Amino acid sequence: MSWDDITAGDRDELLTDGPLTVTDFVRYQGASGDMNPIHHDSRYAQRAGFEQPFAVGMRQAGVLGTRLAERWGPGSIRVISIRFKSQAWPDEVLTYTTTVAGKRIENGERLVDLDLEVTRPDGTPHITGSATVSVDDDPR
Repeated sequence: MSWDDITAGDRDELLTDGPLTVTDFVRYQGASGDMNPIHHDSRYAQRAGFEQPFAVGMRQAGVLGTRLAERWGPGSIRVISIRFKSQAWPDEVLTYTTTVAGKRIENGERLVDLDLEVTRPDGTPHITGSATVSVDDDPR
């Protein structure tokens, strides 16, 4: 994307992901080495006060980071910050979006600041955050 084409307020839907499954959670847990049963064992989750297992937030954070790298280029990400806001549940479809918060030139580098959001089907945020990416119109 060209620097001149980027405007504050531009919104980009990066991905609609789902429906989520407990199998998705287990795959991530196996890869990360975090086998917390609250994310895959219904009885354990219920004993902890939840109706069912819920999504591993780091899985969705990883999906978001991957989509940012695909959209802006893997070498472009300078900063990414993530906040987990609410659980996501099996069978939910999540929407990943970015909104341009602003752009600036710092030490000769063209930077775009993004607001990040992963929303649940009811519109509530599952993840929020921010990122800064570098834009190079001449990617030699």
